[in-house]
Amino acid sequence: MKRDLRFHIAVLPGDGIGPEIVASSLHVLEVLNERMGGIGFDFWHLEGGAAHYQKTGTAFSDENMAACKKADAVLLGAIGLPHVRYSDGTEVTTQLDLRIEMDLYAGLRPIRSYPSLPRVLVDKRASQIDLVLVREQTEGILYSRCRGTIEDDRVAWETMMISRNGTNRVSEFAFRVAERRAKSRRRPGKVLCVDRANALTSMAFFRRIFGEVAERHPSVAADYAYVDATAMKLVKSPWEFDVLVTENAFGGILSDLAAGVVGSLGLAPSADIGEKHAVFQPAHGSAPHIAGQGLANPVAQILSVALMLDWLADQHGEPRLAHGARILEHAVEKALTVVCPVEFGGKDGTAAITKAIIAQIRKS
Repeated sequence: MKRDLRFHIAVLPGDGIGPEIVASSLHVLEVLNERMGGIGFDFWHLEGGAAHYQKTGTAFSDENMAACKKADAVLLGAIGLPHVRYSDGTEVTTQLDLRIEMDLYAGLRPIRSYPSLPRVLVDKRASQIDLVLVREQTEGILYSRCRGTIEDDRVAWETMMISRNGTNRVSEFAFRVAERRAKSRRRPGKVLCVDRANALTSMAFFRRIFGEVAERHPSVAADYAYVDATAMKLVKSPWEFDVLVTENAFGGILSDLAAGVVGSLGLAPSADIGEKHAVFQPAHGSAPHIAGQGLANPVAQILSVALMLDWLADQHGEPRLAHGARILEHAVEKALTVVCPVEFGGKDGTAAITKAIIAQIRKS
């Protein structure tokens, strides 16, 4: 007999187009929930981000942080506005605060192509792009956030930090992702360690620890590449990649590049995952220049909901949630055969894309 389950989801719409695409994703989840009988969601709507900081002087309150820790998962919209900055010149990045406070060490960035959309790359194999980039989220060069120093207005210093524990756990995460993908696709999995081990001691250390983890996963192929060569290959032949794992800043650059070769960050969901907590949000920014115009592509936000359902399924041993994620992914794929987002030269914005996805869910 199926048990009734109820999940508490902290929802932070954020800035710019964030509230629009979050509203779209919640509408889609509400319809999808009809297909997952006995499962319910309670949404805790929280305020935070750059606009909230501009209004109140606080980007995200301690009370809201506590609510996020208490929730079963956090659904986050886009955060940040280019003109709203702290006194040191950096932007409001509540998502980074959540990563550090909740120890969300693994950043999951799935990238795939949709053959029905216009291709960026002329090579027909670009329709086969299906990769996952995993980046370490608590260390690397971004460990230096809020720790950087400027000496006499002459020299600015930042510090890269790579630890054995941090590298070990993110590498283990990457191999688990590859093993799962290999099982579902019935093909060998492979993980690529992306670093700058030829020039940086910290990156050579990252590579060595990755190699130790690889030995514990003999069923998955392991390989190594420098970040600059990887960037080139992501443009030239991205369909050859499976799972990549790398340092924080390298991962941020490469994930945006990979999204570019499939056409848009508007197709790129993301998850920030720790041992106990997880945050789900689109990989793109807040795009304030189109906010309120109904032009935003909600696909990345909606696919982030699918990632959330998968994570909750794993956490609670509930296959209905994983089934819901597959329905949602399939609905997005089908919807993109009948609508074309504005950034691809189409005319379809938030409402039309959302409506098309909902229609496909109801058909499934």
